[in-house]
Amino acid sequence: MPENSAPYRDAIVRAFPDLAGSTFRSLAMGWHSLAIDVDDRLIFKFPRGEEAEQDLRREARILEAVRPRLSMPVPDLQLFEQPLLFSRHDKIPGEHLLHDQYEKLTLEARERLAEMIALFHAELHALPPEAMRRAGATAIKPWLSSAEIRAKALPLVPPEHRALCQRALDFYDATAPDPLGTTYGFFDGHGWNMAFDHVRQQLNGIYDFADSGFGSLHQDFVYSTFVSFDLTWRIIDRYTRMTGRTIDKERVVLLTGAHRLSELAELAEDSRHVTMARNNVAFWAANTLP
Repeated sequence: MPENSAPYRDAIVRAFPDLAGSTFRSLAMGWHSLAIDVDDRLIFKFPRGEEAEQDLRREARILEAVRPRLSMPVPDLQLFEQPLLFSRHDKIPGEHLLHDQYEKLTLEARERLAEMIALFHAELHALPPEAMRRAGATAIKPWLSSAEIRAKALPLVPPEHRALCQRALDFYDATAPDPLGTTYGFFDGHGWNMAFDHVRQQLNGIYDFADSGFGSLHQDFVYSTFVSFDLTWRIIDRYTRMTGRTIDKERVVLLTGAHRLSELAELAEDSRHVTMARNNVAFWAANTLP
């Protein structure tokens, strides 16, 4: 573990002395927290700052509300206040699912994966809004304004993608309320939040509900495009069969573009992440509908 993780290891051992001889592995530092894997069976998450502490408390309440109503395995967060605030949950075995890995999946595995995620969305969208508000769910974080995106992101877009990006932002400017309304949803369904067994080609669960909340129903289908547009279309087809709701795929495509451009604008001056954000825009532009 990196040296700056030592205080967190000490906090875990103080709370759980039986783990003193365990193997500690610091996972990638998130935007708001540090996660530590212990013996490949427990995950401890430490929030960074007051806002992150509030988010962790809310996530624990939300997971308590949604877990009994989901077919998808999700974490069972337990909060601990001493010697500092952190959460603990049993690790859902599996690794991230990235685009290149998805491309290697069999057709049967792709179908199975899409079915599981479509059901996950359908069950979340069916949860009573008032119950989710009582659990602490609020409106999801808005994307940047179109003016900010145009000023900061468009100059970083290659000329061959600029017309398509302009189209996405024009749609973002003029977009009418979602025809399917607002819903409680996950709004973070990319492959970095999946626990995927690559040997069995099976999704074992989904985690990180910190960004879940109320938002446009169509927007909840944006994030799986980070894995593959093929996966997103399969999810949407199955979701429509399960719920009877028709998802406008072009709306999803244009929202995806606006989302990736918003992230590029946010990271425009971040030397560590701006290349990744530019690549995400390029991937969207290369794989979008004509």
